[in-house]
Amino acid sequence: MTEQRRAERLDLPREPRGLKLPRVDQETFGRWAEGIARGMGTANFIVYMTLVITAWFLWNTIAPAGLRFDPYTFTFLTLMLSIQASYAAPLILLAQNRQADRDRVGMEEDRRRATMQKADTEYLAREIAALRIALGEVATRDFVRSELTRLAEELDEAAQRRQRLERRHRDGPAGRAGGDGLDEPRDEVDGDQPGDGHHDTAGSRRPES
Repeated sequence: MTEQRRAERLDLPREPRGLKLPRVDQETFGRWAEGIARGMGTANFIVYMTLVITAWFLWNTIAPAGLRFDPYTFTFLTLMLSIQASYAAPLILLAQNRQADRDRVGMEEDRRRATMQKADTEYLAREIAALRIALGEVATRDFVRSELTRLAEELDEAAQRRQRLERRHRDGPAGRAGGDGLDEPRDEVDGDQPGDGHHDTAGSRRPES
């Protein structure tokens, strides 16, 4: 009754009918096929197969007639080699398909990494360009050094001017009045004009001849 109701329902998938084949693990069978194909593609397999076929020929040719299990024309050997070839071709194709799948996955991963690296490179290029533009507006070491040197020279010039002004104020009329009793000679630097008669003495006049 339950099976009949299940078959009448349209919202459930219908169970497959017919012969049910045993399920094979594709990954396990693929690894096994790759192992066989890899073994058949080596020099050891060719050498061993050559030795077996040579021994087969010699035994079925030289051995007594009663001991020969595959006499001339070697029908059984031909059948065995045909079976081997019929199985070897699909196994090799299966191994090649699996290798192609791995190569495709590897290529997709390489393409994804290349895209990411390209994006990172473009981002870094933009950042470097922005840094260059920003550094163009920042004072460099040479510029700061030149500005400091110029400021130091201006400060030195200002200090020298201030010293000269202080010396002039100190050597002005008040300084002259307080220093008349000294025997210090005066010149143009001190503000005295030549020929003003302040330092003329009796001994400095020449007698007329």
